[in-house]
Amino acid sequence: MKALRYVEVGKPPVVVDIPTPTPGPGQVLVKVTAAGVCHSDDYVMGLPEKDYLEQQYPLPLTLGHEGVGVVHELGDGAVTALKVGDAVAVYGPWGCGYCHNCSQGRENYCTNAVELGIRPPGLGSQGSMAEYMLVDDPRHLVPLGDLDPVQNVALTDAGLTPYHAIKQSLPKLGAGTYAVVIGTGGLGHVGIQILKAVSGATVIALDVNEEKLALAKEVGADITIISDSDAAAKIMDATHGLGANAVFDFVGAKPTIPLALSVAAIEADVTIVGIGGGTAEFGFGSINYDAAVRIPYWGYRNELIEVLDLARAGKVSVEIQRYSLDESPKAYADLKEGTIRGRAVIVPESTERSGR
Repeated sequence: MKALRYVEVGKPPVVVDIPTPTPGPGQVLVKVTAAGVCHSDDYVMGLPEKDYLEQQYPLPLTLGHEGVGVVHELGDGAVTALKVGDAVAVYGPWGCGYCHNCSQGRENYCTNAVELGIRPPGLGSQGSMAEYMLVDDPRHLVPLGDLDPVQNVALTDAGLTPYHAIKQSLPKLGAGTYAVVIGTGGLGHVGIQILKAVSGATVIALDVNEEKLALAKEVGADITIISDSDAAAKIMDATHGLGANAVFDFVGAKPTIPLALSVAAIEADVTIVGIGGGTAEFGFGSINYDAAVRIPYWGYRNELIEVLDLARAGKVSVEIQRYSLDESPKAYADLKEGTIRGRAVIVPESTERSGR
């Protein structure tokens, strides 16, 4: 089968032919119908060789932690309601399945994963950017149903991650409140839609140019502001001097985190989602009273089901750019150059040939 693999630290990923995996006991082989391109992949590939090896990422590594497909083969002894041909989405933050958090479907916060060497697909385990993907356990799959796989694959991260971040702050986002979204790309433009679907907040969206803000307006942002030195003052003006009740930073860079902190209202949530290399520095008097800073990771299994339900109801959609598996290295080059509008999606050639 074809797969997009990171084979040498510091070099671009390449499309190679590798053997199709065979599912072992309890495993599931999924025929991939679509895989999403994410900044997290670029972050891993951007690590210096020393850091990459210290964090025990394997080489070669099949990329892709956003994946959907159809069940192709079940391993021996797999006790599951799944059957061959079922359309499924992959829940990416794999855990042990037994700790307190995993027992509640919160495998993104598994307390045994590090010790046991359990890694997400594409971020330590072999991922979804291939014609077939091996999934270790049926519990990592949720029904996709009749949702278009190409249109909705990014919801497994670009939908789940902002949904999890926003859901924790919903008690603070009733009518008359304000939510700020910093970064309107792959995650941010979905976050805006989620806020409009599940909260009563007025949504203020920030990005670095009008082209990016155009997408934010299209998906429902109430106010758009260029993210520059005047942004904080404009947010404070829009919120009548009180600040935002919740700020979601989908960039997480050195300039954006201080901005997020500076516009947080009393008792606000500041949620740093992006992995842009910034850090939060604050002390008494530098941030509003009782404001909380959170750094969430991905989301819960049940939340992925809820996100897919939002898509099924027509309340959330993803702006995508489609690439074939052969074109997937270009997708990462375009991601690095910042030319992708929304989310890049890889569609394996075997999927297109089969008409799926």
